[in-house]
Amino acid sequence: MDIREYLIDILLTIVMIISTLVLILRFWQDLTIAIAAVLMMLSLGGLFLSLQIKVRRLEQNVISRERMLRSNLEEISSRMAQKYDMAITHLDELVTEMSKRAYK
Repeated sequence: MDIREYLIDILLTIVMIISTLVLILRFWQDLTIAIAAVLMMLSLGGLFLSLQIKVRRLEQNVISRERMLRSNLEEISSRMAQKYDMAITHLDELVTEMSKRAYK
């Protein structure tokens, strides 16, 4: 995992936590509410980061499968072209042989 890819999300999570702290500043008399709000924002930010990591993995899997399919299709295409050329060559030989027999 490259931290640079997720730097913006980490910064946004930190901003979200700081803004939560500012919003609950007047509730500091009740420490339970303050801790619960901070933990809620931390978990929400973590969920966002986790979701983005999963989406990137999914994207990488799709790209790798696309590459694999493309290479398989190219291989099948070259095999089919080779078989087609062999069939045409064989038919040309048969036609040539039949025409030689017809002229004899």
